[in-house]
Amino acid sequence: MAENLFHDFEPVSSKQWKQQIQFELKGADYNDTLLWNSPEGIQVKPFYHVDEATIPLAVTTKATEFKIGQAIFVHDIDKSIARAIDSCKRGAESLYFMIENEETDVAKLLENLPLDSVAIHFHLTFLSIDFVKKIETIAKAKNAKFFINLDPIGHLAKEGNWFTTAEKDNFETLNLLSSESSILSVDGSLYQNAGANMVQQIAYTLAHVNEYFNRIVTIDQPIVLKVAVGTNYFFEIAKLRALRILFHLIAKEYNHTQDCHLLVMPTKRNKTIYDYNVNMLRTTTECMSAIFGGADTIINQPYDALYHKDNEFGDRISRNQLLILKKESYFDKVDNPADGSYYIESLTQQLAEKALALFKDIEANGGFLKQLSDGTIKRKIQESADNEQKLFDEGKEILLGTNKYPNKNDKMKNDLELFPFVKIKPRKTLITPIIEKRLAEQTEQERLAAEI
Repeated sequence: MAENLFHDFEPVSSKQWKQQIQFELKGADYNDTLLWNSPEGIQVKPFYHVDEATIPLAVTTKATEFKIGQAIFVHDIDKSIARAIDSCKRGAESLYFMIENEETDVAKLLENLPLDSVAIHFHLTFLSIDFVKKIETIAKAKNAKFFINLDPIGHLAKEGNWFTTAEKDNFETLNLLSSESSILSVDGSLYQNAGANMVQQIAYTLAHVNEYFNRIVTIDQPIVLKVAVGTNYFFEIAKLRALRILFHLIAKEYNHTQDCHLLVMPTKRNKTIYDYNVNMLRTTTECMSAIFGGADTIINQPYDALYHKDNEFGDRISRNQLLILKKESYFDKVDNPADGSYYIESLTQQLAEKALALFKDIEANGGFLKQLSDGTIKRKIQESADNEQKLFDEGKEILLGTNKYPNKNDKMKNDLELFPFVKIKPRKTLITPIIEKRLAEQTEQERLAAEI
């Protein structure tokens, strides 16, 4: 019989740990030295102990089932088909088609794909009953799993206008769609990429969802929550866990029994064009947070996505990052991998409580659409973004190779195939749109202007 070696050691309480730490600080104050507050107002301690642990929240994540996704912009349909087939052969387990043209031959696009084993997401920049019916016909014929990510509210938030439809409004169109596939999506990544803090991201995503629950008569398929994650490793794990917990809490009020589908991708906000290889380090930790946080599908961002057009090398590297995490690092071997971490449990609890309080405040003041229309949501996000930008400008929030240890010999002016900065599109809009903006944009523009 194995001997229990722990009987030889007396348990150490959290009070004893604090006393020892205070002794080691040699007079420095414990609270001033070792406690810090996040932008969300969450106090982070130097250690977490079972004495102070909260009751774990019921989080059911399945890291063993996460899928490696590949995003494909559909313009030249033959090239898109070839890219999709090649991606599947090289490790993609889910495809995310971005389609702008309602005349796209979706039957041809899907004809030779392994639909029995690969889930398909559609991101449409239009709202069309006929197009959705075409997709549904294929789904039934092929017994395929499709996610038709329709998000009129997200379109309004990002573009400033609703979709143009033959029906009275976008919600009438959605109510006319009777689909066996998932048709609703909520783009929470917009709020992260625009600079919202984590509490805002969770609360705005949930309030966004709640508008659909209130306006769509029947929602009997999973809702896709599109989320962006940054490099605050443990906080991002907790953010995804808190989001799923609160989604279940709200969905229960509408007798919606389906789990949400977390479609997760790295943030754009901290990516850079200078010292661009560092982007691979950033996206690796972000993908790790996504897995541990319970993402269902993860679409990695190529290291050169900001300034290069889609290319085979960038796609392959980004997929391989996920393949290494899944096949060589064994990140898919354990469900609920964050369970039992007092630190992550504490962060999850605090993020969930703060986000729920903000969600209730939004609902008490007219709901998400009202606050989106009157500019409240944009103003609150801008305040958070300005605070983060100030930290970056002062060098307190660091992006290596950009505001810390920049390589003065690094030249990018002749390598830009894409415009990597905020684009101004003059147009008439119903509301002022929420704008995604990277932290390094001004710094990079100044460096580009100074290049010889």
